[in-house]
This record gives sequence, C-alpha cells and structure tokens, in this order.
Amino acid sequence: MEKIKELVLKQRKFFESGKTVDLAFRLSSLKKLKKGIKKHEKEIYRALKEDLNKPKFEAFVGEIGFVLKEIDFVIDHLKEWTKPIKVPTDIVNFPATSHIYHQPYGVTLIFSPWNYPFHLSIMPLIGAIAGGNTAIIKPSEYAPATSKAIKQLISETFNDEYISVVEGDKNISEKLLNIKFDKIFFTGNSEVGKIVMKKAAEHLTPVTLELGGKSPVIVLGDANIRMAAKRIVWGKFFNAGQTCVAPDYVCIEESVYETFKKAILEEVKKYSSVKNLHKHYSKIINRRHFERLMELIKESHVIFGGNYNENKLFIYPTVVEAQENSRVMEEEIFGPILPILKFENYKRIRDYIKSKPKPLALYVFTESNKQKERVLNDIQSGGVTINDTLIHLSSSYLPFGGIGESGMGKYHGKYSFDEFTQKRAVMERKTYVEFPLRYPPYSAAKLSIVKRLF
Repeated sequence: MEKIKELVLKQRKFFESGKTVDLAFRLSSLKKLKKGIKKHEKEIYRALKEDLNKPKFEAFVGEIGFVLKEIDFVIDHLKEWTKPIKVPTDIVNFPATSHIYHQPYGVTLIFSPWNYPFHLSIMPLIGAIAGGNTAIIKPSEYAPATSKAIKQLISETFNDEYISVVEGDKNISEKLLNIKFDKIFFTGNSEVGKIVMKKAAEHLTPVTLELGGKSPVIVLGDANIRMAAKRIVWGKFFNAGQTCVAPDYVCIEESVYETFKKAILEEVKKYSSVKNLHKHYSKIINRRHFERLMELIKESHVIFGGNYNENKLFIYPTVVEAQENSRVMEEEIFGPILPILKFENYKRIRDYIKSKPKPLALYVFTESNKQKERVLNDIQSGGVTINDTLIHLSSSYLPFGGIGESGMGKYHGKYSFDEFTQKRAVMERKTYVEFPLRYPPYSAAKLSIVKRLF
C-alpha cells in the first residue's frame, strides 16, 4: 500500500511541475507510445494469443491496429483541440471576452478488463496523455500475459512518475480505490462499476464507466436477410463473443423469422466449417466463465453448435432458440452463444427491449429510413449501428460509451480528450471603462436599467 501511495505522490509532484500540460510534451509522449507499441508488437501478439488464443487478424483489428490508428488521429488534431474556444459574451458583462479552456484533471487511474486487454488499457491512456494528465494503469489479472506485456512496454517508454502500470488482483484494485485520484476511468461490468463509483464518491473523484449489458439486434421485415445474417455472425463470434458490444440476442419479426433462421444457420455453418477453426477463433478467458457459458447452453434449446473442448476452453459458435423468459436472456452472455427470438411485430420487439436496462449498443437491420428513424426515436442505447454490427465503435469521429446501466461518459478521438479534461470558463474584463450600475446604492432607476439589459 505504501509503495502505491508513494507512486501516486510522485505522479502528483510531476503533474504539479506543469510539464505534462505542455503541448510539445503531450505530442512527444504520444509518438513515444506509438514507437513503443511498434517495438513490442510481437510480444503483444504473443500475449494475446496466450491469454485468449486471439488470432493475429483479430489481435490487429481489435487491439493493436485500432490503438495505432487512434494515436495518429489524436496527434493530427491535438493542437486544434487544446486551443481556447472563444464564445460570445453577454452584454451585461461588457466590455469582456469569454473563452473555454481545457485543463487536465491531474493524476488519473485507468482500470482495464480482460476481453480486449491491450486495446482497453491503451485507448483511455491516449486520452489521458492528450489531456495533459499523468496515469496509472491497472490491467486485469485475468489476462496476465498481456498485463505483463503492457507493463514492459510502459516501463521502457515512460518514467513511472508520468505513466505507470500496477499489476495485481482485486486486493490491489481495492488499495488503489482507497487513494485519492483526480479522475478514474473504469471498463468492466456494472457490479464492479458500482463499487468503483462508490469508492470514488468518497473523494468526490469524477469517473468514466464503460460497462456493458445485453446489446440487442432488431431484424425487421424489410431487412436484407442474407446480409443481416452474415454481419450478425461476424459481430457475435469475433473474440468468441467476449465483446462488450457483441450482439447479445436477435429479435426478429415473425414475417421473416423462418427465412432469417435458415440464413443464420447457413452462415454459422460456414463460420464453423473453416479449416483449423481453433487457429482463427478465440478461447474463453478462464474456467469459471467457460462453466457459466456451458450451463447456459445446457439450459437452452440449441439449434446449432454447442460443441466444446473443455481442456482448451473452446466453445464453438452456438445458436439457440430462446423465449423471453429463458435463462440465457437474464444476463449478459459474453460468449459465443446467439439467442434468436420471434416476435409478432416491431411493437412487441420495442416493448421487450425497453423493459430491460438501456444497452451499450443497438443494432437495427432495415432498408427503410422511416423504420430506422422510428427505432432511433423509440429505443435508447449508448450507440447504434444500422445494417451492421460493432463498427460504430471503430470511428474516431464518434463518441463511444453507454447510457444508464451500460455506463457514463464517452471516449474515442476528441471525446477522449474531453473526457480527460475539464472545461474551464475564463472571462476577461477590460479596464478601459467601468459602469456604476452594479455598485450600491441600488436605486429603482438602476434596477430598471439592469432588467432591460437582462
């Protein structure tokens, strides 16, 4: 505990030196981070393979390449973002000018999960650096190889007074939460998110919570069924379904249910028949999650798949026909199980989804602009992709985050910069003239003038 306190104090002292606020220092740090990632790229691939059996393609697309693209984007735009924003000044404050400055929070703490252990450690770090903060990263102990790789990368690239990695189990996390930070960024499940928020409240520390939930897919009667099936299968089984925005379940209008069911089974069969699938497919992170998922499968009506390799912690792509009250519909699946549900019409689908907590993502398949707008107006969610899955989070121009129980706060691109800075109001009054209106004595005439100004 004392070592962690000393590290936080060291980072606070470094932050107070003012060095992290300098634009040139921020840009240099982002370039160093990129160079360090490139240098350690092979080790990161190996770690992701060891922890999750991630194929190199998924490791690049979902982790390393994603992060490198984001660094380039932030480097290209950071100078513009850090400029004070001039805003109008009310006439009651004439003569004056008004600006919004972005000031860093200070010493930040980043908790990252195991499912995308590299991506979800470094993406928030990019925002912390861009905002002018110091940072301590606590990676998930469930992905130990990647945690070790991140620690090696960061320790070789930065001094620990600026950026550091603290490894350990939940006891270390609890110790970190007992220390005052200036900003906490947490990615994980909602139950732990509540604990983080509660502990942060003791210090009045602002938090960003990137959580999860059951992200639904809606397939309407006018959808391109073949394309919907293909893109849902890709999004669901990427990283073996261990993605916070993975399609959790599919709601299909009755008029196209049988057609969709046939199409989805064809696509999953294609996916599952890939030669040496285990080389192209992630494993379940650990035995506890494996056993939880196998229980869900055993209690479901499986129409495809259900195969597994217990020794290697593989669960192969599985499709189940579910009912609204099925156990598989009670919790976030976070694995390669895809429930499909038949509904009489869109209204029934809408009412069912709205009866559940607001999801992190919503997927809608329709060829109708009217139907698209109807869904967007009817159902709240963190983000939306129309006629595809997952891809809305890949854009540095779009905010990524949840709503309600799926999280609070947004990041990616400028939204990361905004999340790690505080908007500071700055008004500068001129001294070449002064008006006596605001000074006593307060007469009826003065009040009359002030009312007109307001």
